[in-house]
Amino acid sequence: MTAGESHGPGITAVVAGLPAGLEVDRERMRRDLARRQAGYGRSPRQQLEKDDAEILGGLRHGKTLGGPLALIVRNRDHENWGPAMSAWPVTDLELASVAARRSRKVIVPRPGHADLAGVLKYDLDDVRNVLERASARETSARVAVGAIAKDLLGLLDIEVHGHVVRIGGVTAPPLPDLVPADFERALASDVGCLHADTEAAMIAEIDAARKDQDTLGGVVEIRAFGCPPGLGSHTEPRLRLDARLAAAALGIQAMKGVEIGDAWANAGRRGSEVHDELEYEDGYRRATNRAGGLEGGMTNGEPVVVRIAMKPLPTLMKPLRTATLDTHEPATALVERSDTTAVAAAAVVGEAVVAFELARAVREKFGGDAVGDMVAAHAAYLERIPWQHPARVRR
Repeated sequence: MTAGESHGPGITAVVAGLPAGLEVDRERMRRDLARRQAGYGRSPRQQLEKDDAEILGGLRHGKTLGGPLALIVRNRDHENWGPAMSAWPVTDLELASVAARRSRKVIVPRPGHADLAGVLKYDLDDVRNVLERASARETSARVAVGAIAKDLLGLLDIEVHGHVVRIGGVTAPPLPDLVPADFERALASDVGCLHADTEAAMIAEIDAARKDQDTLGGVVEIRAFGCPPGLGSHTEPRLRLDARLAAAALGIQAMKGVEIGDAWANAGRRGSEVHDELEYEDGYRRATNRAGGLEGGMTNGEPVVVRIAMKPLPTLMKPLRTATLDTHEPATALVERSDTTAVAAAAVVGEAVVAFELARAVREKFGGDAVGDMVAAHAAYLERIPWQHPARVRR
């Protein structure tokens, strides 16, 4: 559970279910938070914030205690907003000390944003009461939590990595046989892309959109390596891991589509061209991975592949037409600040939500109040099932 607003004191998160004794990698968390703020085409605010997570409970001397873990990613820009974002009522004099632009009501909803639906649903007269929470600033806490989820998965040799496969009209060529080491290239890329020539074309696409005062969406791909068969379940809809991953992906602001494996291409093929044939040599494995590592709501032992489509950001420097909340007169939409694109950041957030759902599935499958219990249960399970770990074959 997260709470907080874009220009409030910070974004908080509380996580329950972490086993005791998990060592949290503080530097990994800081790296992921920095990656979320990076990427070609971001706004100047990303240089202002310099995110870090402050642990408020559930951790002692770097290890989890078994109870809920609480953290906050503070908004350093909050001090510039003061009374305009106060939790408590303020006087007119206090509001007068804040720039008028920040303290006055926002009455012009933006097309493509949560603004209008939010004020109608909650009976509000100020769009700021919606936009502050709808902002993707909320993902800072989810990225911090995702880093902890990666620490947990790492105990079981599961790794989660993301990269950008499309920005605007520029798409990278398919790279089907990726291994974890390949993603070092994405970390070094200004747009999170694995393909150098495509990276240059993506940067040119962003430059053109910025010149036109427009925005761009794209597609990111998240891959999880090392998941054993059997995470999730076919027995109930709420336990199907592909459904949970899709819901988590669409829960990220501005995400509008999800694909597991080669889902869209598979829809136009015959079954003989789609289903991944089984091989057995000291354990089962599949010759291909068109299913994206998930069958029947469960991991099947191949890498999990999730692609997420992001729409162009709705805050435009050349604003679209709208109508005011009070008089309903024609107007142009609010312009506060906007990235040209944030697709590279979306890949980092995508990693976080996929890692969290996989960690949740791991906790359900292997249990354990302490990390040693979980690791032992995982080892016993691998001893029982005839599975050939793909990484051991392909590396």
